[in-house]
Amino acid sequence: MHIATCVWQEKAAAMGAAAGGRAGECRVSLVALLAAAGRALNCVVSFVVFSFLDVLDMVLCLVYKVVDYAVEAEWKPCYCSAAAREGGGGGGVAGGATGAQGALSFVAPRAAAAAGPKVVRLSSSSANKMQLEDVSDTLYVRASLLSDATRKPGPIAPALTVSPAIAELIRGKIDRAPRPPRQAPCWSDCDCKMCHSWSTGSRASHLYVHVQAPPPPPPGAGEQEAVIFIHGFISSSVFWTETVFPAFSPAARGRYRMFAVDLLGFGRSPKPADSLYTLREHLEMIERSVLQRYRLKSFHVVAHSLGSVLALALAVKYPGAVKSLTLLAPAYFPVPEEEAGAATQYVMRRVAPRRVWPPIAFGASMACWYEHVSRTICLTICRHHRVWNRLFRIFTRNKMRTFLIEAFMCHTHNAAWHTLHNIMCLSASKMGAYLDVVAGQLSCKVALFHGRDDELLPVECTLAVGARVPRARVTVYDNKDHITIVVGQEKLFAAELEAIWRSAAQD
Repeated sequence: MHIATCVWQEKAAAMGAAAGGRAGECRVSLVALLAAAGRALNCVVSFVVFSFLDVLDMVLCLVYKVVDYAVEAEWKPCYCSAAAREGGGGGGVAGGATGAQGALSFVAPRAAAAAGPKVVRLSSSSANKMQLEDVSDTLYVRASLLSDATRKPGPIAPALTVSPAIAELIRGKIDRAPRPPRQAPCWSDCDCKMCHSWSTGSRASHLYVHVQAPPPPPPGAGEQEAVIFIHGFISSSVFWTETVFPAFSPAARGRYRMFAVDLLGFGRSPKPADSLYTLREHLEMIERSVLQRYRLKSFHVVAHSLGSVLALALAVKYPGAVKSLTLLAPAYFPVPEEEAGAATQYVMRRVAPRRVWPPIAFGASMACWYEHVSRTICLTICRHHRVWNRLFRIFTRNKMRTFLIEAFMCHTHNAAWHTLHNIMCLSASKMGAYLDVVAGQLSCKVALFHGRDDELLPVECTLAVGARVPRARVTVYDNKDHITIVVGQEKLFAAELEAIWRSAAQD
């Protein structure tokens, strides 16, 4: 009787396991089916929404031309006509604005497309010296969703175009008196004290830098070390000063001089209307405002997101000065060989995939693909950031910390638009070389951090950096995204930084 009972129980258990297995397989199949349906729905809705945005951006282009001329008595150059002609760059369009630094441009020929187009800049600050620098072809080659979906495989190479301004330059008309820098904001930009404080006095030539430094050490004491903090896209120094700065230990606050910069065009830093916000401009402003101003001979670097591109460029330019390099969610997308001829386009599609879900991808897509839609967003949000800040405080009963709202909203459209394209998208042609230099020629500590739930820059970006720099220490936080990698775990991250700096000092 006992044996029969055991056999029956074993059979019942086996039948239950089989039924459970079939039920589990059904659940897995149902989940997979729902996921596929969700992806299909996302594609269909995205196609409709972004096709509408393609048309809306053209309409807004005309609207802004009329309003700009009515308010400021001049046309604002844009990249729309070049973007509409897939693969072509318009002279006056790609040429951009002419002003104090006279942005004059031409597009590189097909043979040099992989290296990126160049801009000739006539700089009044250097006795009419001509400067050559990279700009991203994504500024003027942004196909509509329909044409992008139906185009033949292969990279798009812009054709050679010379702007009328270049023709004047060649004819020798560079001895004209330069116009003074435009410091009055555009009508669609905020002119509050915070956003426009840089425009008075000598501050216009330097970035805003938040400095947290201990008193000078007594004679014979150890030298204080410097740390430079570089924020990411659409942010400011408060991303650091309101989070990890208060979380550092007393010992760290007594040993390290910490410099958190507002990048050019963001926060309280200058926001020149005639700038193209290229890598050279951003890097020169960091050098002038931090390295030269505070006479830094060596330093640690901590950078987030887009700021990691600038951090790597700084490390490559000053290889003997960097003690440690800490990158959070670095913006690195290895470009497949078949996409090498259109690397910037590949990065733009990865950063901004033109999908309505997830929301962060939708926001990035509008900011990256649509020049005038993104300007409308800045007009609605950035120009009225004080109103939004008050509303958030009212509705949350002053319980919500609004420093991130201020950081996200204190910039101009011109700064955000050009920085996104000329730093993030153009990083495709630079990041690989930078990482090779860090791996082969620098001996500094390299630490990488990423949130596994980051939907803007996936964790594969950091893993790819770690593969390129084998000595780098890679840390992936579960249940953290692009922002909560710092916000919400400030003390943990501050302790991580202190450990990195101590380890670098011991080497």
